[in-house]
Amino acid sequence: MDMELDEVIDFLGCIPLLQQLPAASIQQIAQAVKVKRYGSGDYIAREGETSEGMYFVWKGEAEVNPGTENSSVGPTVPSLKPGDYFGSATIGPVKDTHKADVVAKNEVICLMVGHEKANLLSPASIWCSEREHTGSASVEQVLQLETLEVDLYRAVTLPGSPTIGHVFGGQLLGQALAAASKSVDPALLVHSLHSYFLRTGDTNEPLIYQVQRLRDGHSFATRRIAAIQKGHTIFLMMASFQRVEEGFTHQEPMPSAPNPEELMNAEELQERCRTDPRLPVDFRIRLLKRKVVLAHIDVRPCNPGDRVKPAAREPRDKVWFRARGKLSDDQALQRCVAAYASDIGFVNTSLRPHRGIAGYQTRTLSLDHSMWFHKSFRADEWLLHVVESPRANNARGLVLGKIYTRSGELVVSTAQEGVIRMIDKSKITL
Repeated sequence: MDMELDEVIDFLGCIPLLQQLPAASIQQIAQAVKVKRYGSGDYIAREGETSEGMYFVWKGEAEVNPGTENSSVGPTVPSLKPGDYFGSATIGPVKDTHKADVVAKNEVICLMVGHEKANLLSPASIWCSEREHTGSASVEQVLQLETLEVDLYRAVTLPGSPTIGHVFGGQLLGQALAAASKSVDPALLVHSLHSYFLRTGDTNEPLIYQVQRLRDGHSFATRRIAAIQKGHTIFLMMASFQRVEEGFTHQEPMPSAPNPEELMNAEELQERCRTDPRLPVDFRIRLLKRKVVLAHIDVRPCNPGDRVKPAAREPRDKVWFRARGKLSDDQALQRCVAAYASDIGFVNTSLRPHRGIAGYQTRTLSLDHSMWFHKSFRADEWLLHVVESPRANNARGLVLGKIYTRSGELVVSTAQEGVIRMIDKSKITL
């Protein structure tokens, strides 16, 4: 190959079909492609002949002749330009044939993925190219979308998601960001997102994620993502992606916090309620009968409140979290997991000063959610979410957060506003 590898990677990373693959696959394909050169009038492919693989037009323009007068292509003869592709690479013994003649209109250079490298186009998942290296974390399965078409995906709610009566907001955040991440050059990573929760989602129904490509530049790309269920848009996100570059740097230092190993996780805290003598026996028996499903995220509050007898506290919180199990290495996946986890108990910090009011209980619902990603990290290693709520008013609470690695690097900033309502217990019907 007489062209630079980085140049080939950049070219392949701009092709929508390949953007759906794991980031590592693009690099592997760039190393595996064969360069094919054709002069003006040369046949690149002949109708009926067995395809040698999948062709990507690198330079030049080619004419497609359908070979039948009544072709569904239409009255005009289509042409292939740089970034277009045709043919197929197959793993099995049966090889596809070309459906039309493809003739070079001028000097044409194609990059071809041969059948022997067809596995690169059929990875184990959207996050990992090799099955033996696929992550074991259950949250990675939550973020494993089914591709329906370019920029159109389907996802479901899996066991282990928060049981709140509707689709968990973090699931919408993580899956929408996953869909957007599969529509950009893998060299670009999300640096910010802003989203709105419009309707509650049904956990028993699939979710459709539709991506709209608003802008593609060399350094930045912008996407709009809609989550659709039962014909209604229930969630909207705007996400911006940036190519990594050098620049100025500073950060606010990480506050002190106990080590996560010294803290109870959410399941252990829930288990304490089952044996708390302050609760009625019949209520504890009902808790014991409930099946405990491990959450996808290991969450460990630094200063958990008393669930049986809540009391007013300062509107501040610190929570350690990480994915349960090992994640695939794709950095885009790490950011999707952080988006998923960032919504766990986030807006509840705004309720801390209002706990323990006799005769009332509280209800919350996320309205919007924003994140800014500063630096790469791993979401299967401990991260500390430091949260504060500067204001609550008009049945809404505002929370701001900073996510640090265990070594003290500030890697993500977060913000959310949610509905926080006080419900009179005497008016609640069971």
